[in-house]
Amino acid sequence: MSQNSSQHCVSGEDLQGHVIHRTADNLTRRQLQSLKLMDHAHNSHSRFYYLASVDPRVLLPRTLLSHNVEVNNIIFPHCGFRARTDATSYEGITMHRTLELASFVSSVTDVPSTVKRAAKRVLLDTVGAGIAGVATQGGAAALQGAKTSWGEGESAVWFSSERLRPAGAAFVNSAYASMLDLDDGHRAAAGHPGAAIVPAVLTIARIVKATPDRVLTAIAVGYEVALRVSAARDINAIRTTDTGKWCGYGVAAATGWLKQLPTTTIAEAMAIAGHTASGQSATGWTKLGHTVKEGIPFATAGALMAVDLARVGYTGPLDLLDDADRFDQGRLTSNLGTKWEIESGYFKIYSACRWIHAPIDAALALQTEHRIKLDEIEEIEIGLFARGLTLLNKTDPDSTAAAQYSTPFSVALAMVHGAKALLPVTDQYLHDPRVTSLATRVRLVHRSDMDQSFPAMTPASIRIRHAGRTAHMDISAPRGDPSNPLSDEDLHDKFMSIAQGRMATPAAERLRSALWSIDAKAKTDHLFQAMETGVKQDSSAPL
Repeated sequence: MSQNSSQHCVSGEDLQGHVIHRTADNLTRRQLQSLKLMDHAHNSHSRFYYLASVDPRVLLPRTLLSHNVEVNNIIFPHCGFRARTDATSYEGITMHRTLELASFVSSVTDVPSTVKRAAKRVLLDTVGAGIAGVATQGGAAALQGAKTSWGEGESAVWFSSERLRPAGAAFVNSAYASMLDLDDGHRAAAGHPGAAIVPAVLTIARIVKATPDRVLTAIAVGYEVALRVSAARDINAIRTTDTGKWCGYGVAAATGWLKQLPTTTIAEAMAIAGHTASGQSATGWTKLGHTVKEGIPFATAGALMAVDLARVGYTGPLDLLDDADRFDQGRLTSNLGTKWEIESGYFKIYSACRWIHAPIDAALALQTEHRIKLDEIEEIEIGLFARGLTLLNKTDPDSTAAAQYSTPFSVALAMVHGAKALLPVTDQYLHDPRVTSLATRVRLVHRSDMDQSFPAMTPASIRIRHAGRTAHMDISAPRGDPSNPLSDEDLHDKFMSIAQGRMATPAAERLRSALWSIDAKAKTDHLFQAMETGVKQDSSAPL
């Protein structure tokens, strides 16, 4: 090793052994493999990888470990420290979790076929949920407001020929997808990643002309980051599980990856998005239905803005995930790339909060099994975990936004009009006397023995007292959960059911086919063309 090089090494380090000089700012996978091969060519018990100008904030331990390079044998002379074996900190610098996650994002070149299939399922499901949302008053308001706030641009608003600035288009499309609580979710994260990540990825994919393969991979990458951040929290110790507080991390990661941004830029964008996420200050307290809901559209647009800001030098608090009291550090970064979170999500068949699905499933099953007549029902007792009792739970909600968060109303609606009445819930069922009458006979009780099940499960027990008899059922996993999954056919049926009456059947079928065949095409043009098909607007929605 040259005298010039050695004087930059950590004082007191014994550098006897194999020393490798590298001058590139970043090492590629091929270069890392070269390091590995050169290492095998030397039989030394004291090997050091001497990276002459590699910034460890870019070349992170996770990347090196994936190539079997020992972390404690790496010396970064230009930064004046040597890597420690814990893979999270160094003499002179801390390895922040945002940077470690961003390093993983940058290292992804492809994902397994099973992961792409999972991404295709959430793509189909999210766009289907969007069809329902566009026809609502909230959806129409989101579009009109975004036109004013962001103005015209190059990015497509779903189901129309409208074009807005990227953040504006993503805001509207995210609002569509999340408006009626039909979007997918994840139990460990206790929230809904698809309504943020899918609209953001499709917005940026069209700009950068991404291939179908990269679209699906970007969705998987976004899910991985967002879900890990959310799941790393102690869900039972925080005030709200609202998705807007964490989905921005995934949006920044997915779109930063699509744009092929440097690792440090992606990390800064994630930090900015995470730090500026909505506080959702009224959640858990307000008793009013509203279209802000979990703040997903705001977080989506904010994360896209975070990426733009990070590209030009704006910075965020890179250490915001480093607090071990707030985030399980292992859950954040352990086994990245070995098991993909997108494969363990759930899908909905009712336009209601996921916490209500088990009671609906149980009520419908008991109604069918015992041939229960509605006018003979004396009381419906529903046992829930503590969080389930914090919903609005109005028996006569004044909007579909409030109805989605009412267990009594949703259960009564399903029993009176059938499951299809919740795919999605519409204004026509509000103030229905048969529904509200039954809803007043629903009594919610706390089952403390279920508290420990949440968020891994959203169980419920139900007792229906009718005609002097009692029918009882416990459900731990409602339909759509990973342990009680929806098939591909179920998801296709859900999509077409939502589209019925809102989109011409041939057009809906073309869109469904374009979404499902995305992985069989070389380009995404056919998909984006199909997504310009119009949706019938609710006659009561503002113009």
